[in-house]
Amino acid sequence: MSSPSQPDSPSSDKASQTASGLKGLLEALRTVLTVILVTVVLRTFLFEPFSIPSGSMIPTLQVGDYLWVSKYSYGYSRYSFPFSPPLFNGRIPDIAPHRGDVAVFRFTKDTSIDYVKRIIGLPGDRVQVKGGRLYLNGELVPCKPEGEYVAIDEHRTHMRGEMCEEELPASNGHGTVDHQILKLTDEGMQNDTPEYVVPPGHFFAMGDNRDDSADSRFMGDDPLDLGFVPIENLVGRVQIVFFSVDKAHPFWEFWYWPSEIRWNRFLHPVH
Repeated sequence: MSSPSQPDSPSSDKASQTASGLKGLLEALRTVLTVILVTVVLRTFLFEPFSIPSGSMIPTLQVGDYLWVSKYSYGYSRYSFPFSPPLFNGRIPDIAPHRGDVAVFRFTKDTSIDYVKRIIGLPGDRVQVKGGRLYLNGELVPCKPEGEYVAIDEHRTHMRGEMCEEELPASNGHGTVDHQILKLTDEGMQNDTPEYVVPPGHFFAMGDNRDDSADSRFMGDDPLDLGFVPIENLVGRVQIVFFSVDKAHPFWEFWYWPSEIRWNRFLHPVH
């Protein structure tokens, strides 16, 4: 004669539920850790997002642009990794930047700060600004006038100037790297500089908003002076604007959000 089946005891049901809950928690934790690991790998070795807080690169980059920066373009240095651990010196592999690249790099006076500028001079180049015009290796860099331009900086200040298309000589000696710059004035020390010779292992950076940019033209001891930038400080090359917002109103005024999105800058390539 078979014995009748016995129902599970309450303690057995509770243990089963606890084990099931623990298994679910571990699965969720594994998923979160996997996402974090994949994100860290992507940001470290492939692409990292950055935002533009100032108007120093107008008209190429606008305040409120969000960028994808390729981390592999110049190889990797300590600044490619989170918290910049001093694992090694230099870059691995050592891939030289190109004249005309728009690049993200660490500020020379405080390497916790990211800067974005255009690379104007490479090691051995002679760079000078005279009368508001750029000279490279003794030659005037052509800039074709494109008319009036009104820029709006991070303080919502309107700056009226002239835009032109600058023809920077390509690094390989063939052709030019054409890009737009904004000129507000031909006055001031930034428009009449000594001739700077870029030392080995460094580059000379300038903002496309030539009269509202703290860049390599400023070589003093002031905490804001950039000077020559070590190539080791490079983080990556700016490739594309993937999102852009005007930020004309406070964040909490959410009803303005749709109208502040710059739809024409979605997936906008950066040259």
